[in-house]
Amino acid sequence: MLHRNAVTGYKLFIMMLLWLGPYIGDTNTGHAHTPKHHNTHSPVRLKEVVLVIQTQRNSFHAHRGLQRKVEILEQAAQLGQEVPVVLLLHELSEYEGDWSILPAVPHLSATYAHSASWFFFIEEETRITLNALLEVLNRYEAQEEWFLGKRLHDNEASIIHHYAFSEDPTSFGYPDPAAGWALSKPLLQRLAERIQHEPLKSDFTIDLKHEIALYIWEEGDGPRLTAVPEFCTEPGDSCATTFTTYLPNCGDPLSKEDIFVAVKTCQKFHSERVPVIKATWEKDAEILEYYSDVADLSIPTISLGVPNTERGHCGKTFAILKRFLSKSVPKADWLLIVDDDTLISLPRLRQLLRCYDPSEAVSLGERYGYGLLQNGYSYTTGGGGMVLSRVAVSTLVSSGCSCYSDNTPDDMVLGMCLTSLGVPITHSPLFHQVGDFP
Repeated sequence: MLHRNAVTGYKLFIMMLLWLGPYIGDTNTGHAHTPKHHNTHSPVRLKEVVLVIQTQRNSFHAHRGLQRKVEILEQAAQLGQEVPVVLLLHELSEYEGDWSILPAVPHLSATYAHSASWFFFIEEETRITLNALLEVLNRYEAQEEWFLGKRLHDNEASIIHHYAFSEDPTSFGYPDPAAGWALSKPLLQRLAERIQHEPLKSDFTIDLKHEIALYIWEEGDGPRLTAVPEFCTEPGDSCATTFTTYLPNCGDPLSKEDIFVAVKTCQKFHSERVPVIKATWEKDAEILEYYSDVADLSIPTISLGVPNTERGHCGKTFAILKRFLSKSVPKADWLLIVDDDTLISLPRLRQLLRCYDPSEAVSLGERYGYGLLQNGYSYTTGGGGMVLSRVAVSTLVSSGCSCYSDNTPDDMVLGMCLTSLGVPITHSPLFHQVGDFP
């Protein structure tokens, strides 16, 4: 967990590196070369690169991001160059929606574009070899618009990408955030202007990497992603970046008793969906209850007195929150709420939750956003499972926040309530609304 003395030590070290930076030797150890399709240009130096670590406010993630920042600054000092600007995304402003990048772009442009040539975005677990990164960036003319990254593409039309490019899904590339992705200054500056004067076409942020690529492409008026083989997720001799894992080892997994599992179901799915859970992952749960619109002793299910709704389920979810805090069920540090068609690996979840402090208000899952360019809110999408610490549940219930109606979307209401209470929505790529599961 994050300790105040560790954070203070890191910050003092960073301040010392920044103070010494301008006096460190000027030898450029990156071997810039001119690509065939560009004219010769002045080589980019580290001080012209702004590195943005896509950190989160939760203490575990903030700590990991700070560790990565220190590693980068240490590496820069060993190269004998002036240090780059290294930013933690969650510290750029008080606005929670900065995680979706676009709200932060105007600030990045106004504050750093006067002295920067490139903006490079990485995840907390992305490792960089700085001289190799400079070699890559020096292949491209920094005064032109460039969008660089490890190219991903859909093999078939996807609902989370709104079936974009359905005729040829492989034709559109978007960056793998684990490998890092870069914007040249001219592109970032143009995006900053556009963001301030043109609303997004969709209010929802669902798959950030794909939506950023779409926004930059601008229906053909902007650049497509340029694939960079040196931006890697697996180690390689020529890699400028590599990635460790989304499932770090923070110690022994939690005990089964630490997680209370709440499964939302209804009578019409008792014979169709519930048997799948019982045949797969139910055995890994120590404390599990099925909540339905009717009591069925054969499962068994518990009726919370909330009628079933075809969508939303807000009334049922808030009833679950109150039951979790009551003396009617065993006390546990964590609450996992899933739908009856959710597949999940509880052993891996217990390993993941070891990284988080249950004494904090934690909301964890796959993060979506609504209206983030207009001071909107983030939420954990319910289909992939929602994890809440007991502190978060207690904070939420005691606040008086409630549903507009029983069929209001529960995950969005929880997001609105938690945002208003200052509880950050923490994202993990190990949770999925669609596709793979942790």
